[in-house]
Amino acid sequence: MQNVNMPIHHYDDRDAMWDIQSICSQFKEYNTIDTDLYKIYPVARGLRNPDGTGVVAGLTQICNVHGYVMDEGEKSPVEGRLSYRGVDINDLVKGCVEEHRFGFEEAAWLLLVGKLPTQAQLTTMRELMTLYRELPDSFAEDVLMKTPSNQLMIQLSRGVLGLYFYDENPDDLSVENQMRQSFQLIARLPSIMVMAYQIKRRFWDRESMYFHQPLPDHSISQTILRMLRADTQFTEEEARLLDICMILHAEHGGGNNSTFAARVLSSSGTDIYAAISAGIGSLKGPRHGGANKKVREMVEFIKQDVQHWDNDGEVKDYLSRLANKEAGDRSGLIYGMGHAVYTKSDPRAVILKRSARRLAQLKGFEDEFALLESVERLTPEVLSEKGKDKVICANVDLYSGLVYKMLGIPDELHTPLFAAARVAGWCAHRMEEIVCGGRLIRPAYKAVLPHQSYLPLMER
Repeated sequence: MQNVNMPIHHYDDRDAMWDIQSICSQFKEYNTIDTDLYKIYPVARGLRNPDGTGVVAGLTQICNVHGYVMDEGEKSPVEGRLSYRGVDINDLVKGCVEEHRFGFEEAAWLLLVGKLPTQAQLTTMRELMTLYRELPDSFAEDVLMKTPSNQLMIQLSRGVLGLYFYDENPDDLSVENQMRQSFQLIARLPSIMVMAYQIKRRFWDRESMYFHQPLPDHSISQTILRMLRADTQFTEEEARLLDICMILHAEHGGGNNSTFAARVLSSSGTDIYAAISAGIGSLKGPRHGGANKKVREMVEFIKQDVQHWDNDGEVKDYLSRLANKEAGDRSGLIYGMGHAVYTKSDPRAVILKRSARRLAQLKGFEDEFALLESVERLTPEVLSEKGKDKVICANVDLYSGLVYKMLGIPDELHTPLFAAARVAGWCAHRMEEIVCGGRLIRPAYKAVLPHQSYLPLMER
């Protein structure tokens, strides 16, 4: 018979946290890999060769990222080049600017199909974007509003996964179905992004949210600015600068982390929504798409702690403190500088810097623009004095944050906007993986686990 006077213990959250801490202590004890083992075994850690180059895991016709040449087994720096389907990114941007047209849709067609569109094909592309950008009935309410979040990349991923349930044929891997789904995702991701932001404003910031209907004759960059702003107003120059940003972010080769993630999932035969969601999850990480946010944080540190932004000595001294883990976020990194492939220059940063200079003058951001130029110019000197003689250049993240700031795009939308552009590249690589890949991607891991004998439970 139960003693009614005995206290009944209820296992609660505090007990659970104590147990979790204890379990983690054991985990740390049993889960360590001696880093010297990576020198013993021929392991390409992070799928990187000893010189930092990526392990070649496949072939692609979609994009080429070129930043060095191999000279007698050593990397020799060259000016960076980026091409979509063989078309130089400088020529693509220049053509759209000189002919006064928005180019992201053209770039998306080029990446997906393989050739620059004719006038008739470009008209078809724009009509498809207009048709598909409308989200399914009740999508916003059922997928986004019922579980609002202040983490917009998570909302973006959830939104993409949610589209699966509104697709009448989500698992068909035929080229025709995959192309249809790709066009829909390119058109719909910007709408999901802006809606998720508006819902976040309402539920987390306690501010007004507003859903503006897109206009049928608007490009994707125009649509984003119209849906984002309370008064729906924007200038032609603002929309064209955002369009250039989206062209530059649309694709960057099959080896970058998010694209490789999308290709890995695609190789398994899964649906497009799962594969693109994986790309979004990868891009959320601060080592990948989240880097532009880290640049903005670093710039704010510099603006607070450096009294005279135009004084090279003061800026250089602060950059040295950043590199020595004495300032900023104490990571030792100077964000926006350096790239895994580019050495002398990142063509995206060159184009974006040139395109942003005029807007900085118009909007009164000359001082901050000049500060970024100082970071770009002085960082190689700082790292050289620390004994790091690696050729280093500004990457696209150094200037993209300021561009978005000048366009009035909130910080929390910088990485989602990156995803809204990169989905074109992800879809192109998924199509290529399904059509040309032919094998499940499955790298090997060298097991270095010690042997342990099984013991019956009562003997442990």
